[in-house]
Amino acid sequence: MLSTERPAAAGRSFALVPRGPFSLAASADFIGGFTPASHPGVGEDGHLHLGFCVEGGWEPVGVCLRDVGGTIAGEVYGSAGIEHVARQVSGILSLDVDGRGFAEVAARDRVVGRLADRFDWLRPVNFWSPYEAAVWAVVSQRINMRQAAKIKSGMARELGARVDVHGDVLDVFPAPSVLADLTGFASLPERRVPYLRAIAEAALDGRLDTARLRSGGNEQILAELRQIPGIGPMSAEHILVRGAGEPDRVTPMEPRLPRAIALAYGLDHVPSDVEVYQLAEAWRPYRTWVMVLLRVAFARDDPAGNARRR
Repeated sequence: MLSTERPAAAGRSFALVPRGPFSLAASADFIGGFTPASHPGVGEDGHLHLGFCVEGGWEPVGVCLRDVGGTIAGEVYGSAGIEHVARQVSGILSLDVDGRGFAEVAARDRVVGRLADRFDWLRPVNFWSPYEAAVWAVVSQRINMRQAAKIKSGMARELGARVDVHGDVLDVFPAPSVLADLTGFASLPERRVPYLRAIAEAALDGRLDTARLRSGGNEQILAELRQIPGIGPMSAEHILVRGAGEPDRVTPMEPRLPRAIALAYGLDHVPSDVEVYQLAEAWRPYRTWVMVLLRVAFARDDPAGNARRR
């Protein structure tokens, strides 16, 4: 649930009321450890600052988020429509999903309940837009994640806009119109440049719009995403789940998921895809949310294994 208001002197603000348990601090902690975001997380004052291009018009905007008695208060820095900004922030933090039923999933599955308590009912924190998720899918193919993050942050710094969130200057990843004319970028393999241009064109055409990706059947949407040059099956899943924020999707192609399940559930073997799907039935309709909790736990509890895989 969201509401908007326009104070006379303090700028433009909105409020997001979570449905179900939610912790802005947990989301900020996740962002701080999320390599593609290249983000420091929450500040000492408890503020979380985000900078992104708003879907549709693609104007750069900055947002300051605070938890005020359980309501997420947002202050907008930029000229983009406040309703559009609030909607995008809601999707980034998975606040667009009614999470009141997640406690039932946690009660059905003791492992999910333990992880939810441990990580303060963390919800998935998504890419700022499916467009950015698609770019990351191409940039990060077959290279180290930190190297990919360096390329992405460099593109934001050199090709994007800057927004000032009450003194905190943020680099905003360039709008699709910029990447549509891209001819090359330092450290980016030349063969991937046409793929980024194709992604930019898809975003400008509305084919990567969040509402559109969440409105159709998943299999149809995934097939359409795979029509974009450079987007294969795994990248399409990534765009749908981590870009558009699909809350109820299991992706066995995620290489760490079976190992994360084995660790969390104390299994003596790495489960097969069939076993993963069977186990995940108890997680409906929040299967993506559980996957994120499992991955976070795996990263914390098996750092040596994660380092080997990176």
